[in-house]
Amino acid sequence: MSAVYINSAACISAQDTLNEDFFQNLQAVNSGQVLKAIEPVYKEFIPPAMIRRMSKTVKMSSVASHYALKEAGIENPDAIIVGTGMGCSQDSEKFLKNVLDNNEEFLTPTYFIQSTHNTVAGQIALGLQCHAYNFTYVNTSSSLEFSMLDAKLQIIDDEAEHVLVGSTDEQTERTMNLYELNKTIKKNEHFPVDYLHSTTEGVAWGEGASFFVLGKDKKDSTYAQLKDIQISNTVNPDEIKQFIEKFLAKNNLAFNDIDAVILGFSGDAKSDAYYTKAMDLFTDSSLLYYKHLSGEFNTASGFSTFIACHTLKNQEIPEVMLINQVKKERIKNILLYNHLLGNDHSLVLLEKA
Repeated sequence: MSAVYINSAACISAQDTLNEDFFQNLQAVNSGQVLKAIEPVYKEFIPPAMIRRMSKTVKMSSVASHYALKEAGIENPDAIIVGTGMGCSQDSEKFLKNVLDNNEEFLTPTYFIQSTHNTVAGQIALGLQCHAYNFTYVNTSSSLEFSMLDAKLQIIDDEAEHVLVGSTDEQTERTMNLYELNKTIKKNEHFPVDYLHSTTEGVAWGEGASFFVLGKDKKDSTYAQLKDIQISNTVNPDEIKQFIEKFLAKNNLAFNDIDAVILGFSGDAKSDAYYTKAMDLFTDSSLLYYKHLSGEFNTASGFSTFIACHTLKNQEIPEVMLINQVKKERIKNILLYNHLLGNDHSLVLLEKA
């Protein structure tokens, strides 16, 4: 089976991840219900007339994909695959508001057309004039993992050499209000939150866009080799060891072969129990967490994948992410484990290229 490499990585998040020095300047944000993305100056990348018609997630994705393609030295990819949990929810809300305000009459179709989940992948393709394979996965917190799995298969089957893979989600006021009502988001009085030892349910919600170029050949820009991906909709807490052990055995690895594990501790006391159980399995590994930097959202794993890529390339782990004090001299294998409030579990194995 041929290897699949991550040849570029770009991210827009609550951290200043477009800045070259971001790795040394990561800062925990644990005092608010929502974490807003640090957005670039869009007019440097997108014509002003187009910016007005774009939702936040389309703008973030357009810029992140631009950076990813530029770093990989690719002008036109052989496929564009995007994962998103909520899609263009800003335009969805605007359309539904128009329906209510106008008593379902005299509606302009613009917001409806732009509200579909595949708008992001479509807009990127239009901008590049790319007529290749174009697909969008909407699988809550596994959306990026399904996208990467598709890209991996495309490359292995010689259907594509370079695939642009991305994940993106945005915040909207109405949806955040609903999340607060159904207790997905923590109450204000529960902040600041200790992500590793939280006693309350709910999370701080984030947003962002992460894009990668996957390819069959190793380049100077290569970050890591994408070894394997495992996705499961439900996992019983008592099955965590078996779930991870089976995945590692499939790749001829044991627990002590993993140099670093990135866990998705979100501050939700109930669902974080999965990560606590997983943490106990890796006594010889560097244990990391990241949602105190990015917030929780459907495609937050894009942020952890981005960080993992830089960790492998730089052979450096940010202190602000460390749970324990284990530091390996050489980081070869990184395991990423993520889920969203106890559902849609994913394991991603990256290896130093």
